[in-house]
Amino acid sequence: MGLAAKRSETNYNIRMSDKPEESKEQDTEDLEDIAEEKPRHFKEQFEDEQTLLVFRKHPIVMRKGLVYSMLALLLGTVPSLIKPTYGYFFGGLAAGLGLGIIVIFPSWVRWYFSVYIMTDKRFIQQTRSLLQVNVVDIGLEQIQMINYQIAGLQETLLNFGTIVVQTYVGDLVIRDVHRPANIQKKMVHELRELGIHPTQRPFKDDDNQHRTIE
Repeated sequence: MGLAAKRSETNYNIRMSDKPEESKEQDTEDLEDIAEEKPRHFKEQFEDEQTLLVFRKHPIVMRKGLVYSMLALLLGTVPSLIKPTYGYFFGGLAAGLGLGIIVIFPSWVRWYFSVYIMTDKRFIQQTRSLLQVNVVDIGLEQIQMINYQIAGLQETLLNFGTIVVQTYVGDLVIRDVHRPANIQKKMVHELRELGIHPTQRPFKDDDNQHRTIE
């Protein structure tokens, strides 16, 4: 009995000593799996896809909403003109501010949630508003040429313009892009790193003769 008990205790100790090693191996495998998982920058990104460039339009696209919101804020001062008291002044100002936020909110949504994404496989245009979502997906091998244009005093001073991505299926025209020359240079650089060599030159009005992708 004593010998059998010692053997049983020895086997039990061996099994117990093996468990930590198995647990450590499992933890190591789990950490490796987590390290191999790539972070996703957008919902439609594939597991084997790498994001190279993300950009938005210039905030100037919100100018109409900004003007209307300022008018709404100015409208909030009207009650104090009718009855010049602090209550009417601050109450009207608060109402005007709230109305201004409501007015500019759709413009902000269109600007913030409309993004342009370049991965190692495709170029994606996502334009969103409160009630509409448009997505254009173009394979990088379809890109023939990337042009840009900065025209007029406003675009020159604020450094925004138009980028045209010419493809075999038409032209993708992206207006009001912030720093279009830098964005175009980065796009061409990433394409060349992937072995794709599109033409890079300033955009001219004569170039826009192909079908436009909306």
